[in-house]
Amino acid sequence: MHKTYCLILFMLFTCALYSQHPIPENDSTKVQNDSLNKREFLKQLGNGFFPTKFLNIDLKYLIKFNQYEGFRTGLGGETNSGFSKKYRINSYVVYGFRDHRFKYKIGGGLRVNEATNTWINLTYIDDLQETGSSTFLTDKRFFSFFEPRLLNIDLFHKHITKSISVEHQFSNHLLSETQFAISKINPTYNYFYTIDDTSYETFDLSTAKVSLQWSPFSDFEKDNGQVKEVKSGYPKFSLQFTQGFRNVLKGDFNFFKTDFRTVHRFIFNDKVFTEAILTSGLALGNTPLTHLYHAYPNNITKETVLQRFSVAGINSFETMYFNEFFSDRFTTLQLKHFVRPFKITERYRPQLVLISRFAIGDMKNINRHESIEFNTLSKGYSEAGIELNKLLFGFGLSFAYRYGGYHLPSWADNFAAKFTFNVSL
Repeated sequence: MHKTYCLILFMLFTCALYSQHPIPENDSTKVQNDSLNKREFLKQLGNGFFPTKFLNIDLKYLIKFNQYEGFRTGLGGETNSGFSKKYRINSYVVYGFRDHRFKYKIGGGLRVNEATNTWINLTYIDDLQETGSSTFLTDKRFFSFFEPRLLNIDLFHKHITKSISVEHQFSNHLLSETQFAISKINPTYNYFYTIDDTSYETFDLSTAKVSLQWSPFSDFEKDNGQVKEVKSGYPKFSLQFTQGFRNVLKGDFNFFKTDFRTVHRFIFNDKVFTEAILTSGLALGNTPLTHLYHAYPNNITKETVLQRFSVAGINSFETMYFNEFFSDRFTTLQLKHFVRPFKITERYRPQLVLISRFAIGDMKNINRHESIEFNTLSKGYSEAGIELNKLLFGFGLSFAYRYGGYHLPSWADNFAAKFTFNVSL
């Protein structure tokens, strides 16, 4: 494994260093392209990449922190069109200082059709994943300089996953990705999944996924041979189906999952709008806790409000405690109303955001999940709050209160006060 780590580092550093050698060109061309290059550089940086000639260095692997690994640091990157328009390599390697373990990914792709941007990808990953998290294959890259939820997550499972996938663009508005994967799952916490008197502490999964992303109202244009979204239109829709197979390449469980998300903005003017996010998921069959759902909680289990003071997430439940709820079927609705920024000075403009969140869910066969305690969302979970963003250097304040079916006896246990952090390039 250390040989793999050294090989990945060698490949990334070699590409990065070689890519710094400039191509000779006349001065007039340099002047003409200077502003375009700066704009493209800032755009790539905002997407989380430091671009070089052949390799875009991935900034999201530089440093992170969570409760299981402590500090997590490493290096990653992917080749760009300067390397090849037909082939790509994307890999990373990271190290956790608390669990003293390397994690890595080795991946690559071949474009088989340029008109439909169809790629065939092969990937090998040895890493951690948050239990109960669910992502869409077609999600665009979401990058932030600071990922607040990650700080307090402690429930992870190790996975070694080998996958083959096909990306296909039916049109500018409709993207798809299909994946077949085999995974070895090993929870890092005390957990047993019991079926018919058989308890699984670790297990193998064989899964097939089909993911679709539809943006019917967005505007696109061709830039350097690539189709890029130039204006986000709403609503946007994401849909994903997952099928687990028992006795296919040593898979232990049959199960089926469907995930749906839609994002809409009610725009009143260029500064005032309301964002609504509806998310739902359904898991049927023998699905272990690792592949069920939480509702994106972001509150640590500590006694006082000040001890729980941390950083608010982007779309998370700030008063919901980590590992408090899990579901095999759930729906969440989040509403955020962005008020016109307060014009204190030309550059200092804090913004008030009004927030309301609701989640409901349930779980069948809860007794199959042993050695871990949690609740369901069958009574409906509600919280409301406000954010005052960009008060100082991108930092702001967030306040939220939990009410309804899961309101707690102590007032302080229902209240969350946190920092917010918003920076854009």
